[in-house]
Amino acid sequence: MIRVAHLTKHFRIHRRPPGFGAAMRSLVRRRYERVVAVDDVSFTIERGERVGFLGPNGAGKTTTLKVLSGLLHPTSGEVEVEGHVPFRREPELLRRITLVMGQKSQLIWDLPPSETYAMNRAMFDVPAPEFDATVGELAELLEIGDLVDKPTRQLSLGERMKCELVAALLHRPTTLFLDEPTIGLDVAMQLAIRDFVRSYN
Repeated sequence: MIRVAHLTKHFRIHRRPPGFGAAMRSLVRRRYERVVAVDDVSFTIERGERVGFLGPNGAGKTTTLKVLSGLLHPTSGEVEVEGHVPFRREPELLRRITLVMGQKSQLIWDLPPSETYAMNRAMFDVPAPEFDATVGELAELLEIGDLVDKPTRQLSLGERMKCELVAALLHRPTTLFLDEPTIGLDVAMQLAIRDFVRSYN
């Protein structure tokens, strides 16, 4: 279902010393440095598998997930997800995948999660009966009850993460990418998120 062959991703980073003079010189002549984020990575993942990336900060885990979800173009190599090349961002693929990033939120801060859910339903054109059934099923699995009607800013980090998962899964994707979904959560909440992913799979 996911095939990665010799994936490489490089970034060109502008570097300059501090100070006003260096800032002015950089307007005319910039010096760039090549940073290798992912270097010759190959793997395959079959349908139904749960796979985790382990590595230190800067090892390229998030960059690899962004390439798999189509947010970044690879520098070289081949990437295929559900028979599609991710960076082409074809609607068929976008309906089948979702990416949840623990560091970023798709929930609207001052509105309850239910408002974000309604917006996602419209974007993915999910029929109302299917939407209601999916929200009910996910709310039960994640034990979020009436949290969906409280403003997002009033939710704890763990409650917010659970609501994020509901928002990401409303269109029933068949591939779920998670980037640090348990960051900042206590041990009990980390276990609850892992149990949910196992049950949902």
